[in-house]
Amino acid sequence: MDRKEVKLENCTYTIGLIIAVMLTVLVLQCVKAANPTGPDSIDIIRNVTKNSTTTKMLNVSGGRIVTLDVNATVQNVRWKAFVGNVSGKFTLTDPEGATVFDWSIASMTGRIYATANATALSWVTINCSNVTSLEWENTKMNHTRSDDNITKTFNATINSTEDNLTISGGHAELYVGNRYMPADTCPTLNTYENSLAQDTDFEEVALYDGGNMIYAAILEEDHAGYNNYKYDFQMIVPEIGLSDFSGATAYYIYVEIGT
Repeated sequence: MDRKEVKLENCTYTIGLIIAVMLTVLVLQCVKAANPTGPDSIDIIRNVTKNSTTTKMLNVSGGRIVTLDVNATVQNVRWKAFVGNVSGKFTLTDPEGATVFDWSIASMTGRIYATANATALSWVTINCSNVTSLEWENTKMNHTRSDDNITKTFNATINSTEDNLTISGGHAELYVGNRYMPADTCPTLNTYENSLAQDTDFEEVALYDGGNMIYAAILEEDHAGYNNYKYDFQMIVPEIGLSDFSGATAYYIYVEIGT
């Protein structure tokens, strides 16, 4: 199965880096395609990060005791974001790329998937992640901080008071290929709208195929996003959490449309 690898330019800032990438995704998909597929193309429209904050000066006379309240907003280098739009159509096309017929799509529905796994995924065994798989991913990505690790982040709703059972969130029902995920059964987060937290749109769920974590964003067609511009999807994915890590983890993108 074809995959598209998104490599992001590495940038270094004193306060840290999170990369928000605006993606335009073009898809050609067979009407009865059973599994998510790699997109035909991905165009990176924008690749940005937060500006560094200038220093603040303290100038007091010697012999003084100064009590301070210091507040800082620091870019989180352990996460990065993909936001953007999806276009595409249904088609009947042969292996050489010749098309006998195709259909336009009036309303874009479906999902976009991101995984750090470079090889083919097992779509026939995919299911919602649970606490065990989330914690395994924390270990794999070196997400050791309890306040922003993967388990903490995908916590829209947690239906367990124990840490050895299941974790589930508030999301709409969905199919991944022909695998059905009932509503509110997967670990979930909702990315922001107009810089504000919300719990109804831009749902993202964590999935697992038995060996790999897959992040799925449910498409919203032309919905006001984190900066009030309209997008079809927003999603965040983890980056390596080591303090001395200076590279970038590639993610592979799959899509489903019209489902």
